[in-house]
Amino acid sequence: MPKAESYNDLMFQLGDLARDRLAGKPNCPRTMDRVYRAEAALVARRDELAALEQQMNDEDAAWQDYLAQYEQERAVQLDIVKKWKKAVDAVEGQTKTLRKTLSARRADMRYAQDALKKLEKKHADLELTTRDESKLALSRDNLKKNRILAMRLAREVEDLSHQIELVLTPKPGQPGAPGILAHKRMLDLEDEMTARKETFDQAMAELDQAIAEKETEVQAAEDYLDQALFLLGEDVYAQRIQDAQLAPLYPRLDRAE
Repeated sequence: MPKAESYNDLMFQLGDLARDRLAGKPNCPRTMDRVYRAEAALVARRDELAALEQQMNDEDAAWQDYLAQYEQERAVQLDIVKKWKKAVDAVEGQTKTLRKTLSARRADMRYAQDALKKLEKKHADLELTTRDESKLALSRDNLKKNRILAMRLAREVEDLSHQIELVLTPKPGQPGAPGILAHKRMLDLEDEMTARKETFDQAMAELDQAIAEKETEVQAAEDYLDQALFLLGEDVYAQRIQDAQLAPLYPRLDRAE
């Protein structure tokens, strides 16, 4: 004995077929308008998803181009450094500790600046939500301390950068000057690459999150369109609208479970 057809599957089939057969015709049910809106919403969400995916591809392509340029220039500077290895080794010995300290201070400064932004927002919210002067005074004091800390770290970063710059700037007639300048350029390239890598990683993470959210929206729009087609099918079935391709589905729905 053949298995009974599914009512839901047949109804969806009817609605999907009715979308093609009845659109724009005089006997088109009013529920067709819901289908139009659902289709427009789905197209919009898919276009937005495609734009985000293209943006991610563009970001990745730009990063790969940058890396190729970075490696190419680094190789050129490295050849020069090798020719003046002794002079470069002497300079590197003076800057290694300074650069390590500078890297740590830069990280401290970024952390302090992020914390300061959060405190400023928290204080602004507090000014709107309380009249307790003791709480406001404590918040202002905390804000002041963090601003001073951020300024002090910024000065430390500036001073360390200046010290390193002095060491890496050859004096007139200094032996090995081309190698020292090439070494300085390599360090600048590495710093730039590190900074751009952080920016790239953050941008890609944000795009990945946005794409995941948009995919959820696309799925919701697809579900809404399915619902709209199902409701259209029910409307067509209730009216038993006369159409050569729709009519054969009516008796099958009558027998469906």
